This record gives sequence, structure tokens and C-alpha cells, in this order.
Amino acid sequence: MQSLIPSSVRPGPPAVATADAAARRTVYIVDDEDLIRGSLASLLRSMGLEVRDFPTTAAFLAAPKGTGPGCLVLDVRLRGESGLAFQQSMAGRGLGPMPVIFMTGHGDVSMTVRAMKAGARDFLEKPFRDQDMIDAVVAALDADARRLAVERALDDVRGCWASLTPREREVLGHVAAGRMNKQIAGEMGIAEITAKIHRGQAMRKMRSRSVAELVRKMQAIGVIREAA
Repeated sequence: MQSLIPSSVRPGPPAVATADAAARRTVYIVDDEDLIRGSLASLLRSMGLEVRDFPTTAAFLAAPKGTGPGCLVLDVRLRGESGLAFQQSMAGRGLGPMPVIFMTGHGDVSMTVRAMKAGARDFLEKPFRDQDMIDAVVAALDADARRLAVERALDDVRGCWASLTPREREVLGHVAAGRMNKQIAGEMGIAEITAKIHRGQAMRKMRSRSVAELVRKMQAIGVIREAA
């Protein structure tokens, strides 16, 4: 499936000037067993990752979150609220997109199915191999980095759209519908040269070099619907 974000706004490799806070990858660990939590935190810090560990989901919720890519390593069986119950409530707590890796010493098929249906990225049974956890965390952080990159690209497109005047938006609606300058002028009751000027200014503001690129951007931010 073709990406709705055109290559001209699709983010590339992080720039050198990228703020450390936005680029830092953070792993959050929630496990009520101090020994396991500390050991896992040490393992992941040895990979150069920012790690924050908590004994309860309440402590995790109360802590500030980073702005860069992140993932949550969550024990299924916790005192109080279970890991599975917490995962299912994450969207309502503003944590929906964060990838979750479950770990448990009591895993079974039904529990794994429930976790995966709720969006978990991985499910590791204790004791797990260090490399298995590292692989799962790296994959989750990579996925979150891609999600954040797409969100930044969409925010950029939304900013471009917000900079347009009402008339420029109207003109681009006609452009996206495949109309030529003369047709646009007739539809709007303006001179053809005026339609051409508005079109040129609007295309520059949208940073679009072609109608196809413009249409993909307008679809991506929901201004127009994608053709069936």
C-alpha cells in the first residue's frame, strides 16, 4: 500500500541538530519484583538506552514521560492492577500508542492471545534470554520511532494547510478534483490569472511539486477522502 505521506515530507534520518530529548529512546519497566526489575534495567542500560523502572503501574503513570521513542516492559501479574488490565486501559490514559512487551512467569495461551489482541508487541516468559528481551525492546523502539516520525510529518502537513487562506483552500479543493485554472476560475467567479496566482501560492505553501503529491497530503490529514 502506498504511503499517504509523500517523500517530500516523509522524515529521513535524524538531523545532527535534533534535540537530545526528542531523540532519546526510553524503556519503562513495571515489575513488582525488585531483583528482576533491577537486573533488567541494568541489562538495557548496558545497551545505551534510557531506562526508568517502577514497582507499580501507579508509579509509572505519575512519572514524567520522554518525548522520544519509548516502550513499556510490563509484568503480567502485579500486585493490585494486573498488567493485562493496565494495558487495556492505556489508551484512555493517553498512553495508547506506546508499544508494550509483556513478561510473565505464569504465561499461558489464553493470556498471550488477550495481550496480543490488545496490541502487545511481544510476550516473553520468565526466565527469558537476555538477547530475546534486547531484540524485543529494539524492535519496539524502532516501531515507536517510525510512528513518531509519521506523526511529525503529518503535523508538518497540517501546519502547511493551516497557513492557507480560505480562498487558497478552496482553490486547492478544485485542484485536487482535477480542474484546470480556467475551470477553477469559472467555478469561483474569478479571473483565470487570479486562480493561477492563488494556485501557485497555495502549492508553494503546501510544499507540493505536483497535484499527485498535493492530493496525498490532503488525504493524509483528512481534508479529502482517499479514492476507493
